[in-house]
Amino acid sequence: MRQAFYNQIEKIALGDKNVFILTANLGFKFFDSIRKNCSEQFIDVGVAEANMIGLSAGLALSGKNVYCYSIIPFLTMRAYEQIRIDVAYHNLNVKLVGMGAGFTYGLEGYTHFGIEDMALMRAMPHMHVVSPDTIENAVKIAELSYAYPHPLYIRLGRAGVKNRYGQNFNLTIGKGLLLQEGKDVAIFAIGNMVAPALQAVDFLKNKGISATFVNMHTLKPLDVELIKQCAAGHKAIFSVEEHSIIGGLGSAISETLAECSYGGIFKRIGIPEVLNHKIIGHADYLWQAYGLTAEQIGLGIVEAVKGR
Repeated sequence: MRQAFYNQIEKIALGDKNVFILTANLGFKFFDSIRKNCSEQFIDVGVAEANMIGLSAGLALSGKNVYCYSIIPFLTMRAYEQIRIDVAYHNLNVKLVGMGAGFTYGLEGYTHFGIEDMALMRAMPHMHVVSPDTIENAVKIAELSYAYPHPLYIRLGRAGVKNRYGQNFNLTIGKGLLLQEGKDVAIFAIGNMVAPALQAVDFLKNKGISATFVNMHTLKPLDVELIKQCAAGHKAIFSVEEHSIIGGLGSAISETLAECSYGGIFKRIGIPEVLNHKIIGHADYLWQAYGLTAEQIGLGIVEAVKGR
């Protein structure tokens, strides 16, 4: 996914010398082409994420269109103060590209997990947050980000996820993709969880539950109207995310539902606040351990609906 994203950014940079790509000592192989073809627009700052953000702010104030890359916890946490003060506060034209959503770097352990980042970024003034689910959507986000007028956090996940929409769909930052309409429950998923949550829709169908499904690729600005629309027509709503259940998609949706006095069932499906530190492994293994497979998502929804 990141390779496809930066292939598109390279195409943009070749036509616009004001586009700058920064990295903090990461991405050696997939930046080879950018380093060769856009050498004067590429900066590796070394192991210095905070400095990378300060440099990006200076470049943006000089009229540059800046992309900063690192692994999610190093980007969003190590440089949090600099992002807050240098970029978000001043509403600068800086795109923060974080790799490793959720358990993508499963074997590297907790230091590399990206499970609190959306909560951190959505709290920032002016900062907008997107998380594409497919290679094609990552490319589309790259295209849209070029002219996007706000600081933007782009959360990238697992590689190799293929398009599931066909050719005719319109991805717009701030507008959820309504992929399927049903009458009983509504499911909102983001990023890596779109694929298993969509599979859960078929599981639910076999259980006699008709589901509306939304790819909520943008966490901020949140598509409040679509959430209200689903609240008006469904007795139960579920959020699915590879992120802590605190502060991410589920929290954002619950805030909207509370403010519109939704009286139905709402449940967050995601990563618990406290992890089992005895469990380590690839992302698929961790999905199973924390209830994020398609069947587990489906069973959780069935239990919530039938148990009402």
